[in-house]
Amino acid sequence: MPWFDRFDALFVPRFPDCEVLREESMDRHTTFRIGGPARRFVRPSGVSECGALLSLAEAEGWPVLVIGNGSNLLVSDEGLDALVIHTGRLEGVERTGERTIRAGAGLSLARLASFARREELSGLEFAHGIPGSLGGAVCMNAGAYGGEMKQVLSAVTAWFPGEGIQRLEPEALALGYRHSVFSERRGVVLEAELSLEAGEGCGIAARMEELGRRRREKQPLEYPSAGSTFKRPEGHFAGALIEQCGLKGVRAGGAQVSEKHAGFVINAGGASCADVLALIAHIQETVYRQTGVRLEPEVKIVP
Repeated sequence: MPWFDRFDALFVPRFPDCEVLREESMDRHTTFRIGGPARRFVRPSGVSECGALLSLAEAEGWPVLVIGNGSNLLVSDEGLDALVIHTGRLEGVERTGERTIRAGAGLSLARLASFARREELSGLEFAHGIPGSLGGAVCMNAGAYGGEMKQVLSAVTAWFPGEGIQRLEPEALALGYRHSVFSERRGVVLEAELSLEAGEGCGIAARMEELGRRRREKQPLEYPSAGSTFKRPEGHFAGALIEQCGLKGVRAGGAQVSEKHAGFVINAGGASCADVLALIAHIQETVYRQTGVRLEPEVKIVP
């Protein structure tokens, strides 16, 4: 019996509140708007159901991909013979103390930052314009404009193979530049606790608006993309190197180096995964040949 038929037989009857889609196109679930169909696409209704699904998948040996907002993913045109677990329904958020918040992994950073603003808690202004979800932000220690998740995380609840659901304190998260313990261990963030500072709502809102204006001016937000395509190489900025090499506006099929910000590869219209991969390879080769710097993709490529 194929794994997906066994999934239908074992999991679906046990969890009727879980949303299950079959052959769901991944271009609907990535900010690149690229990707073929996933064999099974599932939205668990809560933390316990998500943990149960992950444990069942581990026991059965099913192929699994966990996603949030899909803002850092490039998915194969051929699709995925996998169980895609979408954390979008893990989006609860509450104030748990004088300066603390607990939120589900599927909550968008924009909504999380807006909640903090309404509660007059400061520290998440940098995250308001980042298009990802909290779970993904924890995994890659997302940051912008001098802020990063490392500065605000106080605890993370996650599922790990063979261990189940665990609570991790900050020192166990190994947070660094675009790095966390989840970079090495195959774990899944379920929720996180954040420690913030008392602030004033109008001032927090003004800072968010300022950062939003800077993003709109400098980044190609009008096109589908996965944000910054490459990690920042030590001592350099990827976008500056790419522009220096004369690659602004260069295309491969529907994929293009943004004219506004060379650090972004955009879907300029009808781009395929193959187009984006070809353009990434061309950028890497050209930049290395001209500058000696090797660019490493920041976007997660799912074959």
